[in-house]
Amino acid sequence: MKIALIAHDKKKTDLVQFVMAYQPIFEDHELFATGTTGLRIQEASGLSIHRFQSGPLGGDQEIGALIAKNDMDMVIFFRDPLTAQPHEPDITALIRLCDVYAIPLATNMGTAEMLIRGLERGDLNWRNVIHKQGAENE
Repeated sequence: MKIALIAHDKKKTDLVQFVMAYQPIFEDHELFATGTTGLRIQEASGLSIHRFQSGPLGGDQEIGALIAKNDMDMVIFFRDPLTAQPHEPDITALIRLCDVYAIPLATNMGTAEMLIRGLERGDLNWRNVIHKQGAENE
């Protein structure tokens, strides 16, 4: 599965700790992240992560493009709801794309834990069917 990892500045440490706690699960999947978040996770965990631009420089949109091509399976986005973000329209667009393409999205640690546990149990294997159907239609 392809998993996007994103965090606002005040939530980056939380996301790094989350990935470290579930590293055995994450290491079995293909990871993508926005710039600084990806670097911090990589340095802390040693996991291989494809890094995009930072969010304000277009990283959210790069991940959104993969979602629009149905080429992302899950998004974990630790948002900071108490701080205004200058690229809020990009964030809103990313969340909207997850809804449009039925991509599981967690915006906080509680929901992220539910998604990761579901991933571990195989609850998200339906995404493999989506990928097969897409390959057959090409």
